[in-house]
Amino acid sequence: MEGIDKKAILKEIIKQLHSGLPPEELKSKFKSLLSHVTSTEIIQLEQELIKEGMDREDIRKLCELHIELFKESLEKETALAPPGHPINILMEEHKIFLNMAKELLNTINFYLEGKMYELREKSGRIIDDLKKTESHYIREENVLFPYIEKYGITEPPKMMWTEHDRIRAIKKEIYGYLDKGNYNNLKDASFRLVEMLSTHFYKENNILFPAGMRTINEIEWVKIRKEFDEIGYSFIEPPSFLGDRMIEEKIISYGEEHYVNFETGNLFFDEIEAIFNTLPVDITFVDKDDKVCYFSQTKDRIFLRTPAIIGRKVQQCHPEKSLHIVNRILKDFKEGKRDKAQFWINLNGRFILIQYFAVKNKQGTYLGCLEVTQDITEIKKLEGEKRLLDD
Repeated sequence: MEGIDKKAILKEIIKQLHSGLPPEELKSKFKSLLSHVTSTEIIQLEQELIKEGMDREDIRKLCELHIELFKESLEKETALAPPGHPINILMEEHKIFLNMAKELLNTINFYLEGKMYELREKSGRIIDDLKKTESHYIREENVLFPYIEKYGITEPPKMMWTEHDRIRAIKKEIYGYLDKGNYNNLKDASFRLVEMLSTHFYKENNILFPAGMRTINEIEWVKIRKEFDEIGYSFIEPPSFLGDRMIEEKIISYGEEHYVNFETGNLFFDEIEAIFNTLPVDITFVDKDDKVCYFSQTKDRIFLRTPAIIGRKVQQCHPEKSLHIVNRILKDFKEGKRDKAQFWINLNGRFILIQYFAVKNKQGTYLGCLEVTQDITEIKKLEGEKRLLDD
């Protein structure tokens, strides 16, 4: 395809997809041309088209058409990574989760005619397992995606995160239909979950993961595996990765003279870190350029944070559906329209307060945004008084 404008071809395909032309017709029309466009080129061209203003939903349709065209050849690909490698772990989980969804659908189909007790009991067990799959998506969003984004591959992770939220929404429907005994809708939602997982996992296995394998280096994969282990797994116990090989990390030793002078006193570096980690709140600091610079490691963090997010744009740490709110708050902070924003939610039976503060120096210059998250469930119950002498 030397001399042919591949981007122009993709634009034409997207335009015709958007106009409603059947994918089958497009497949035959563009197959010979698309067969010369690699997955790497697709990713690069997609990112360029989005920067030019192309709608992400149209890009997603193009991605699905590309997968459909090359499904047979892609399915013949060998394993991307050895056992214990983060990519191998994710792909093994893909198999488990898809089989789980298929088992749920088969169970509903088998017991739907009159055997309601068996249907509820057996499908309930599978759904209990479905609820334990969340760590998989958290590991991708908070560890793998940030590493891939460091190499300029930003759009595929965004698309995958959007699909994660769609998967979560379907699973939420499934939980609700089981609780209400609405088995016909449960069947429909289960079918949609199988369909969604099939296409989503296929995209990750054949487009996103190969891109990660080509860019992320060996030492980074060891770090990723370490962060995966810290988040944990639900259905597999992966073997060790690279045997006993360890990453050599520089240990900076501060002498007693190394401390920070404040107007109201001074603290050693280890004291500062211990204080932040002891505070009854979780804090995250984003600098003036919207990059995550720091987060505290309290004993029971409310929302997960991993070292992979350091240096990452805060916009990439939020799903697409809430991005406009994040940008609006940061814009208001930078323009001095407000200095605080707060929200509160119910999470797993706990009442969570989330606050954002504009951080400024003495001259009023904006330095960044501080996120403070606190579980105030017990605080809300306080009444009367309890004095120090009452302890």
